Amino acid sequence: MLNALPTLSLLAAALSSSLVEARQMTVKNNCAYTKWPAMFTGTGEAPNAPTGWEAAAGSTVSFNVPETWTSGRIWGRTGCDFSDANNLDASTCVSGGCPGGLECTAWGQLPTTLAEFGLGQWQGVDFYDLSLVDGYNLPVSITPSDDACKAPSCAAELNAPCPADLQSSFDDAGSNLGCKSACTAVGGDKNCCTGAFNNPTSCVAAGVTDYAYFKTSCPNAYAFAFDETSGTALWGCNTQPSYTVEFCPST
Repeated sequence: MLNALPTLSLLAAALSSSLVEARQMTVKNNCAYTKWPAMFTGTGEAPNAPTGWEAAAGSTVSFNVPETWTSGRIWGRTGCDFSDANNLDASTCVSGGCPGGLECTAWGQLPTTLAEFGLGQWQGVDFYDLSLVDGYNLPVSITPSDDACKAPSCAAELNAPCPADLQSSFDDAGSNLGCKSACTAVGGDKNCCTGAFNNPTSCVAAGVTDYAYFKTSCPNAYAFAFDETSGTALWGCNTQPSYTVEFCPST
């Protein structure tokens, strides 16, 4: 058996350790059930915080992210069980699982709703987005502390009505808990924006299977790799705000 998980108060204290020239990131679980948030850094300086933790319903955890966090993602895991120390790969969670157990050492398994951040990526401007490019497993929102900056939200429930060919994982009652992207479920260069379609001119929304299902329900999220051409996928803010990522947002 693994050692007991740290209490929320101790975890919050660890996550809140200060960094020089850092912003605050808050992750809130507004869902009715426990979720296991996870974080991964692609490029830039990684936050001095755990890469995964347990979040009870209604709980909030804040930590600092450095100004050089130029490619980071946060997502929610569901149905996790880390009791077997010999089996700590992605299969320990029903959705969003990752290698490493409670603390992730790599990206999460698909399908996963992602909150993505690039702080100060271009002339001091932050870029951030909600991405369904890797599919969907939870409703998520991003709220900057500056009200003048866009607060994208994907509050829709997409698992239950998910088309049969996109359904991914099921609980004991047979309910679908993940909705794959067309790239994962169907494949092909047109859906994945690969090969000859690896550019915004040839890889367009009209060529992506089930684009309308995701974009209609979550118009402010990425529905495929080059969805920034829609004007409602990638968001920018130049006032260096703090951010809140919320699972199961109320609006």
